[in-house]
Amino acid sequence: MPDRLKIGAGRVWFLLPFNQNLFFILNRFIMAKLNGKTVAILTENGFEEVELTSPKKALEDAGATVHVVSPQKDKVKAWNHDHWTIELPVDKNVSDAKAEDYDALMLPGGVLNPDKLRRNKEAVEFAKDFLETGKPVAAICHGPQLLIETGLLEDRDMTSYPSVQTDLKNAGANWHDREVIVDNGLVTSRSPDDLEAFNEKMIEEIAEGIHTPAPAH
Repeated sequence: MPDRLKIGAGRVWFLLPFNQNLFFILNRFIMAKLNGKTVAILTENGFEEVELTSPKKALEDAGATVHVVSPQKDKVKAWNHDHWTIELPVDKNVSDAKAEDYDALMLPGGVLNPDKLRRNKEAVEFAKDFLETGKPVAAICHGPQLLIETGLLEDRDMTSYPSVQTDLKNAGANWHDREVIVDNGLVTSRSPDDLEAFNEKMIEEIAEGIHTPAPAH
């Protein structure tokens, strides 16, 4: 066991004398950061596997209840680079899901997944409700494509997979090439390489709760 414990809070680091009881207390506090929070992960067939499974695990480890919401009825299938992979059970069909029942929304990427969702009116309205009410939204890679259809990205600072930047700029967003960007509860990242930073900021924003709602245009 080390005799000193390094504790991180954003970009600030502290060194404290190591105490095993303190370690377990702090670990329990961190793990329970999202106790009582319920998060919707909205997805279609073709989501990039790790872009759903990694944030889902991070949310659950932080104490959140996570529901997979989808236009699919029973299961939704993942994509990994160039082939189909795992199937996950769908907790709630998007037709029956209400944003008021959730504290935050997470959108995984994958080329196929957001392209299907953005053509689904119920999925668009579901996502739009989170932005309009100021609830945290986290989207990675191609995931922000769905948010374009909400019409609520004017002047929002965002990032995404590089090929999506033109669409986001055309929707009025300020696009940046950074691993993670937080703009008033909206968390975005570029790719699976950014998942560690993405998960950290997603949990921080959800823990903070309601932010200033996106203005309607």
